[in-house]
Amino acid sequence: MAVYTEVPFDEAAALLRALNLGELTELRGIHGGIENTNYFVTTEREGQHETHVLTVFERLGFEQLPYYLHFMKHLAGKGIPVPEPAADAQGEILHTLQGKPAAVVNKLRGHSELAPTESHCRAVGDMLARLHLAGRDFGMSQPNLRGLPWWNETVPVVLPHLSASQSALIRTELAYQNHVAALPAYAALPRGPVHADLFRDNVMFEDGELTGFFDFYFAGNDSFLFDLAVCLNDWCIRHSADDSDGQHDAALAQAMASAYQAVRPLNAAERSLLPAMLRAGALRFWLSRLWDWHLPRDASMLKPHDPTHFERVLRERVGLAPDLLASLLEEHSLAA
Repeated sequence: MAVYTEVPFDEAAALLRALNLGELTELRGIHGGIENTNYFVTTEREGQHETHVLTVFERLGFEQLPYYLHFMKHLAGKGIPVPEPAADAQGEILHTLQGKPAAVVNKLRGHSELAPTESHCRAVGDMLARLHLAGRDFGMSQPNLRGLPWWNETVPVVLPHLSASQSALIRTELAYQNHVAALPAYAALPRGPVHADLFRDNVMFEDGELTGFFDFYFAGNDSFLFDLAVCLNDWCIRHSADDSDGQHDAALAQAMASAYQAVRPLNAAERSLLPAMLRAGALRFWLSRLWDWHLPRDASMLKPHDPTHFERVLRERVGLAPDLLASLLEEHSLAA
């Protein structure tokens, strides 16, 4: 998570004191990611050292951020393992650093599993379904800001940077997704607050146990199926050291889908539109990576993701037999 905003040590220390988190002893920028400025902050309180994550938001404004932060707090209160935003003496969880919105959350235990097994996929499927159920009574609403309207706005921006083959693919897929969004089955998809970016590097495990989901700053109200499809596209593929594969892995997908459905079974509309949502998830991340790759922002430690990975995933999803995953889900639903 790149460093766009250099936060002075003294300013960070003052915020942490205001949050009653102790005295700052270390402020360390976090590598990876492209949206926000993130630091690990280590504090000392009553002789104990604690580590938190300080985020300075670069694109999201003060009007949008309460949704994300209060959603995290809501989920934490429901027993979903997510970082909980720290409040000051007035109960505020949205703060200001260098004139920009900021938040501090607890650091989750463990590490990300970048080469997941079926066990990891089952744990993610189970917890994702629990998150969807826990969020149904969340009192705030905000659209997925990287949903279909953003795709329609952004495709023309990236088109000049694409080859003829890439341009044809992205135009065709965008037209297809606009068609899907007009279907009655799409209107029947269960909806609510979703994570919308639950990649392998946004989940923590320790000793094989899932310890938490984090990075909720793409969350929004959308279909639960889209959220599941994003996970299937990232977790349930053949992984290589440089993410150059992306082919569907049936065993991993079965593990995640069956665990999800054991908690929240999919309805008929969801079953029919799963292949379309897998394509939607691939389009969304190919498009955002194209945007970041060709229209980058200056940042210390910035490492934009290679967009060709999700181009491969989208091409594979388009070529996948339409009923493959639907039948997979049917088999495991009956088995459960």
